[in-house]
Amino acid sequence: MQEILQSKTEHNGIIDRLFSKKFQLPIILAFLFAAFNQLSGINAIIYYSPRIFEMTGLGKESALLSSAGIGLANLIFTVLGWIFIDRFGRRALMYIGSAGYIISLTLISVSFFTQTFSHVPLFIFAFIAAHAIGQGSVIWVFISEIFPNSVRASGMAFGALTHWVFAAVVANVFPFFSQQYGGGIIFAFFAVMMVFQLLYVWLLMPETKGVSLEELQRQLIK
Repeated sequence: MQEILQSKTEHNGIIDRLFSKKFQLPIILAFLFAAFNQLSGINAIIYYSPRIFEMTGLGKESALLSSAGIGLANLIFTVLGWIFIDRFGRRALMYIGSAGYIISLTLISVSFFTQTFSHVPLFIFAFIAAHAIGQGSVIWVFISEIFPNSVRASGMAFGALTHWVFAAVVANVFPFFSQQYGGGIIFAFFAVMMVFQLLYVWLLMPETKGVSLEELQRQLIK
C-alpha cells in the first residue's frame, strides 16, 4: 500500500505522457507482443476456418463441424491457461505456446506444399491449443502489468490498438495471399513470425509473475 501511495505522490501533479523516452521499453514490449499475437495467423484461421478446411478437401458440412471444434479447443485450453498462468508464470506459457505455434504451423505449411491434407484439422486444433494456453491467455495480463500506474490506461489502449490493427491487416490480406500463392506460403510466413516471437520471449520479455506493479515500474522505467 505504501508503494502504491508513493507512486502516486512521486509525480507532484505532473501528468506523464505515454510516448516519452522513459516509457520506451514498455511501449516496445507491448507493441511486439500485440503484433506477434496476430502475426501467428490466429484471427485469419478463426475467421476463415471453413474456407481453410475446404481448401484441404473437406466438404462444407465437415468444414463447419471442424470450425465448431476450434471453438471447443479454444475454450478448453484458455481455461488451462487461466489455471496455469500464476502457477508457472507468463514466460513459461509463452514458451509452450510459441513452440506449439512453430510446430503446428510448420506442419500445416508442409501439408499444403505436399498436398497431403488428412491431418490438417488435427494440426489446426493443435495450433488453437497453443494459442489459447500461450498468447491468448497472457497478452492482456502482460500488457496491463508492464505499464506504470500513471500511464497504464493509455498503455493498454495502445496495446489493444496495435492488436486490432494487425488483426485487421492479417485478416484482409490472408484471402488474397492464400489464393495467389497457396496455403503453404502464408502458413510458412506465420511459422517464421513465431520463431521471432520465441526470440522475443527469450531475449526481451520479463517475467511478471509474483512481481508487484511498483517493482516492475522500477525495473522497466529508467
